[in-house]
Formats: sequence, C-alpha cells, structure tokens
Amino acid sequence: MKFASPLAFIALLIIPVLIWTELRKGKSPSLTFSDISLLRPAGISFRQRLFRLPLILRLLSLLLLIIGLARPQQGIEKVYDVSHGIAIEMVIDRSSSMGEEMIFNNRETNRLEVVKNVFKEFVNGNGSSLDGRPNDLIGIVSFARYPETICPLTLAHEALNGFMDQVQLVSRRDEDGTSIGDGIALAAARLQKVDETLEQEYLKKDKKTYEIKSKIIILLTDGAHNAGRLTPPEAAEMAKKWGIKIYTIGIGQDIEPSGVRGFFASLNRLGRGVDKETLQRIAQTTGGIFRMAADADGLRSIYEEINELEKSEIESVRHVDYAEYFHYFVLMALLLLVLEIVLRTTILRRIP
Repeated sequence: MKFASPLAFIALLIIPVLIWTELRKGKSPSLTFSDISLLRPAGISFRQRLFRLPLILRLLSLLLLIIGLARPQQGIEKVYDVSHGIAIEMVIDRSSSMGEEMIFNNRETNRLEVVKNVFKEFVNGNGSSLDGRPNDLIGIVSFARYPETICPLTLAHEALNGFMDQVQLVSRRDEDGTSIGDGIALAAARLQKVDETLEQEYLKKDKKTYEIKSKIIILLTDGAHNAGRLTPPEAAEMAKKWGIKIYTIGIGQDIEPSGVRGFFASLNRLGRGVDKETLQRIAQTTGGIFRMAADADGLRSIYEEINELEKSEIESVRHVDYAEYFHYFVLMALLLLVLEIVLRTTILRRIP
C-alpha cells in the first residue's frame, strides 16, 4: 500500500483542534442549577453514555476523508516476456541438380534431403552444436523455374517439419531451372510484410510481446541463375532496400578447376555448377556472408556460424498497475457523517 498524495496527511492537525474545541464547550454548562445532588441516585442513562458518540463519528469521518485525499493505492506488478526474434525466410533450391548424391549421418541420400534435415536441426536444435531457434519467425520458400511459398512466417515451429517434407525435387521438365532472383524476391516480399502479419497474429491487445530484431534470408542452391524475371543482383538490391540481409550457401564441392577443364566448368555454370561469384555478390550487397557446403557437416557448421551472428533474445519487462482505494475511505466517511447527523438530530439531540 502506498499513498499518491501523502501531503494530505497535514490536514490531520485539524483533529486535535476539534477535540480541544469540543472539550472547551463542555466546561461551561448551558443551564445552571443550584443543587443537583438529588439527581445523582438516578444514575447515568444509556443516552447520556453516548453523548460523545457524534463527536467520535465526526472525527472518524474526518480521518477517513483525509486518508482518501492521500489517495491510497495498491500496486500489482506484472512481468511480460518480450521476445526479440529474427524473421527468417529459408529459400531452398529444388531443381533436378539437387538430386545428386550426398551423405547425411553415414546414410546415402541427395542434396535436397541433406538441406532439409540440417534445416530441421537449425530450427529445432540437435542437442549439441545447434540449440534451435524457438524465438524466431521462420518461413519457407522453394524454387526451381518458379518460386513458391511453402510455409508462411510462423512461430509455430512444430508445423515446419511437415511443410519442409513437402519440398520435393522438381518432377516436370518444363518446371526445371534455377530462378534464384525470383526466389529471393518472393522471400523478401514476405519479410517486408511480416510486420502486418505480426500485428494480426502475435501481438496481445494490451502489451506487445514480440518484436522483430532483424530480417534475413538464407539461400541454399547448387546451381546458377537461369530462369525467372528478376536477376539475383536486382533481387538483392530489393532486399537491401527493405533492410533484409541475405546469407548465401552453395551446395556441392568447392572445386576451382583450371585450364580447359576450368573453361568447360564455367560453361557448366549455366546448368549445374554453383555460381559462387553471384552468390558472393548477393551476400555482400545485403551485408550477409557466402559459404560453400560440400557435405552435411559443412552445412551444419555454416548454420552454426549464422546461429552466432543472428542472436534472438527474451527481455523481461516489469509493469506496475496501481489500483486506487480512495473511494472506499470517502464512502465510509460519508456514511459516518450521515450517521452523526441522524444521531444529533434525533435520540442524541442536545438542548442548549
């Protein structure tokens, strides 16, 4: 309990003044008699015993009014956990070249499956080097010749595994290709609108409990851009304009052949080779990093690096709500004052 206006207690000095005034009145009787000895055997009546009650009621009502003026308050402390998370769009290449062989946990599979499994470790944690991203908004975009949203940005990470399982290698030849620019553009557009999504779904009416610390795209591809309307540099400039950072990851062997082999490898970049120069340029334009992942362990170590660079956090915000109690004291004071007036004008009325 605290008082918002403690200076009101200065008015308590009025009470001893009133007591002194009333006691002074009692020393000079209104009617005088020569001898009252014959009245003593009659004793003191119940009405006479209560003759000071109106004064007591008045003093109590005054005391309660002064307490009410001091505004008694009771503080209730509330603690809100505000999550400062990262909005992350995973942009995953699902073109036919992602079907090439790769090993995951001593098991032969393909590049796409390795990307999907290590992504799940990044989101949910693996019990060792990756501790998960529970406070982050995460969405999934996949692309081959055309990009598509697999999962919108969400905090419900238990649903992400099911959505990730829906990402499969392209099955139709006319849909095969690598539209890196359009994939980045779609993910960037989703991130640019994330504040509206957050306003609708993740904010409480009274308190804001989630704040976006930064927005990033993690792009995983094993090829070079050869389809779509936007080029990767154009998409990177769009992301930069919206304050989105892009981390680019090339999937496959990091080999730099020379001579005739290097010439044909550069031509092959239009089909199945990783265009490291473009991926590096995308990362540099937006403030991200570019890395090559030759296997699952390499990809996992890149996620560990991103995990360190992009930290989310939870902040406890303490808020104190004060409930006002002055009206209870004022109401009791008024009731006592009414009672005093009733008694003074009826059964305890004094004849001057």
